[in-house]
Amino acid sequence: MSASADLLKELRIDRNRPPERSGPGRGLVIGLIGLVVLVLGVAAWALFGRNAATPVDTATVTAIGGGGGAGASVLDATGYVVARRMATVSAKITGKVREVLIEEGQRVEEGQVMATLDPIDANAQRELSAAQLGAAQSETARVQAQLKEAEANANRLATLAKQQLVSKAQYDQAVATRDALRAQLLTAQRNVEVSGDSLRIADIGVDNTVVRAPFAGVVTAKAAQPGEIVSPLSAGGGFTRTGIGTIVDMDSLEIEVDVGEAYIGRVKPKMPVEAVLNAYPDWKIPAEVIAIIPAADRGKATVKVRIAIKLRDARIVPDMGVRVSFLEAAKPVQAVQAKPSAMVPAAALAQRDGRDVVFVVEGEKARQTAVTLGRKLGEDREVTQGLSGGETVVLTPPDRLSDGAAVRVENADSGSSDNSD
Repeated sequence: MSASADLLKELRIDRNRPPERSGPGRGLVIGLIGLVVLVLGVAAWALFGRNAATPVDTATVTAIGGGGGAGASVLDATGYVVARRMATVSAKITGKVREVLIEEGQRVEEGQVMATLDPIDANAQRELSAAQLGAAQSETARVQAQLKEAEANANRLATLAKQQLVSKAQYDQAVATRDALRAQLLTAQRNVEVSGDSLRIADIGVDNTVVRAPFAGVVTAKAAQPGEIVSPLSAGGGFTRTGIGTIVDMDSLEIEVDVGEAYIGRVKPKMPVEAVLNAYPDWKIPAEVIAIIPAADRGKATVKVRIAIKLRDARIVPDMGVRVSFLEAAKPVQAVQAKPSAMVPAAALAQRDGRDVVFVVEGEKARQTAVTLGRKLGEDREVTQGLSGGETVVLTPPDRLSDGAAVRVENADSGSSDNSD
């Protein structure tokens, strides 16, 4: 019993006992624990810090002009180079090709022979018409000779009839013969005229075997070869050619673009345009609006616009893809301010502290940049200050995104949107 009481006394807490002093071993343990916690924190940041970056989509800012000359772009569109004067040249008649005198890329002048057809049938028809003309002329000569004799006989009998040396019946018969020959001569002369017209038509038939260029231009396609049958009506089906070749008047080249109905109000006749061929992206070609076609495409909801090219160059050929920028009218020199501007998607704009800002991606960080906005350009906005073009900006920045925040780009850069879409 006394042993149990002694054991209970050992377990009792003595509140008046002074606290034990911590020795050097206990401090070492606490330091080791802190070091382990620090190492674990660094490892956790290394493993999960990259995943903490905000995923974003981006777009590229487009520079749309500076001061001087024509103003900034108000609308962009795409289209093609077309020729207003282009012809697929064919023969007027059906025939077999004898010779082709053109090649692709060759320049031809108006009236130059492009090809010839086999003229056997046309020549035979002409020879027949020439023979018919000769026969008609011979018949006319015969009737003229007979008429001359009949007129002399009628005059002689008229004198004898007055002297009552011949009967009146003989005189009347001579007059009738003379008048009949006069009618025959008139018919023969008409036959000569008809035969002459027939010969001229036969000459045209022979000339139709020669295919000539209707205007000066460049051959872009050679469609027939010697020995083939050509016909303007393609009477022979798949084995008959309908043309000899295609000629394009390079001086008639212009640009046709389709502009969305929502933006056609920005386009005016005589409006300055800057064109860039897809084949030569660094070459800016001056151009001008010719006309707005007064008809809309119901399926595409677009309106066609014709644009004149002010520069003639051999590099510009039909059916080339081209991107055009419709520019503001030129301002007076004293009113022009040399301010570069840029175009940014409206989705890239955000509000921070009551200011318009965008987040420019620099490396893996998003830098908040204040901007001054200009006009609305469809789904884009003009930026007059803060951006110069070429920057990569965050689209639809989340509210939690702040200056210097880590970002992770998830999309392939698609650039600014096209206003004409």
